[in-house]
Amino acid sequence: MNDVIPAPRAVEGPMRCGVELDAETTLWAAPGTDATERWLRATLGAALGLPLRPGPQDARNAVRLLLDDTLEPEAYKLGVVVNRGIEIRGGGAAGVFWGAQTLRQLLGPDAFRRAPVRAGRTYGIAHQVIEDAPRFPWRGLMLDVSRHFMPKDGVLRHLDLMAAHKLNVFHFHLTDDQGWRVQIKRYPKLTEVGSWRARTKFGHRASPLWEEKPHGGFYTQDDIREIVAYAAERHISVVPEIDIPGHSQAAIAAYPELGNTDVIDTTSLTVWDTWGISKNVLAPTDNTLRFYEGVFEELLELFPADAGPFTRFSPFSGFVHIGGDECAKDQWKRSPTAQARIRELGLADEDELQSWFVRHFDNWLSARGRRLIGWDEILEGGLAEGAAVSSWRGYQGGVTAARAGHDVVMCPEQQVYLDHRQAAGPDEPVPIGYVRTLEDVYRFEPVPPELTEAEARHVLGTQANVWTEVMEDPARVDYQTFPRLAAFAEVAWSALPAPAERDFADFERRMAAHYGRLDALGVAYRPPTGPLPWQRRPGVLGRPIEGAPPNV
Repeated sequence: MNDVIPAPRAVEGPMRCGVELDAETTLWAAPGTDATERWLRATLGAALGLPLRPGPQDARNAVRLLLDDTLEPEAYKLGVVVNRGIEIRGGGAAGVFWGAQTLRQLLGPDAFRRAPVRAGRTYGIAHQVIEDAPRFPWRGLMLDVSRHFMPKDGVLRHLDLMAAHKLNVFHFHLTDDQGWRVQIKRYPKLTEVGSWRARTKFGHRASPLWEEKPHGGFYTQDDIREIVAYAAERHISVVPEIDIPGHSQAAIAAYPELGNTDVIDTTSLTVWDTWGISKNVLAPTDNTLRFYEGVFEELLELFPADAGPFTRFSPFSGFVHIGGDECAKDQWKRSPTAQARIRELGLADEDELQSWFVRHFDNWLSARGRRLIGWDEILEGGLAEGAAVSSWRGYQGGVTAARAGHDVVMCPEQQVYLDHRQAAGPDEPVPIGYVRTLEDVYRFEPVPPELTEAEARHVLGTQANVWTEVMEDPARVDYQTFPRLAAFAEVAWSALPAPAERDFADFERRMAAHYGRLDALGVAYRPPTGPLPWQRRPGVLGRPIEGAPPNV
């Protein structure tokens, strides 16, 4: 039986006979498939100890990569045929790459290691033909590196994990109250000051526990270029997020003039060391606008939309996320400067002032050929035609956006926030939010049923979000993310029936094989039987919410 995750659209076979890969197996790649050719030799070849030397297209013991314009760009057809070898046809370079990911799964857990553990072994694959294509073009993962910094190598590892699950959009949450993580050369204090904090809350913000040591880190501009290029080789778009006008205390700590200086002493602010929503937000001044225009000018160079090879590999690379959520208005209400700006612009209140702030950067990015995307609060006050929405507070923001003609990415907190706890038991570490089991995520449906067919076409896809307040190290990120990301990947890729009709028992059967792949990759996932002793965090306060999450 086939145990591929995400589930392919159609499988003919498998049959008892098949094809064996060994030291004599060759690799032939048509023009346009070079990224997959490199990946196969560097990753699959290294794992299995197979050289995959170049050879003729018609060799009987060959892996062949071809483009086929009768297929959709991300679609592929993988044929394993006796006496004819293995052929992967893709509608585009991305389709060929996704076909190679399926081939890797068919070869078993050994194919997910970095070096061979069974030297000289041959690897057999049963005769079969797999035809596959994704349901959604946007299949995303958001990683918050602001609350807890993840060094570059960890980010590259997560890109590999995304590729293994056919996810293709990496939403890179780079700034927040608790840390600024990207080097901006014209504003060096953003990283000199804003990238580290003196201590960190351990657990939920109500926890009495602190980790009394500095925490920080940032990515140099060359680190960012490397991450973007590494993602592009794996057909993953990187969407950077710079949070404005809220979630900005780290930036204000570095440059106090960005804050509401007529209300508080911004020179006394430090990078925030706890969780929640800081009331220290950006001042709505021309100086602030010019400062962030400078930030975005450098950012656009680091995350190119249509430069060089990125055009082929990154269909969503033109997007820039500006946050726009949870902006506390307390300081604006007390600020003479903010109130004067409200009167000057003829605005009704502080909510419209936030909308003005967002629309400024909407227009600024649009003028440079980019598309703004933000959390669903940016809908308040209206958006430019090309702007898109990340619907996080539930489904309603996505419904409103789609009905207004805006593209939307569905990532409702109650369904696909992977910081939410995975079980109700007392051993679940730092329990946050609703219980969201592997099955719950598998039954998540991104498209709200109340949308018409035309409105539903604005749903670009879906995204799982990993917020790291209570994830103090990479092992905790692994635990919260996996295995649920495998279920999410199937929701995003596969043509599944309605949630109640989905065959979760079959998914569990396929997961039994997939756990072996995750083990080979070194992923510290949550076992089906519950957390291992070292995965628990006894006595660390969380914020569990009881009952089923609202479907809002």
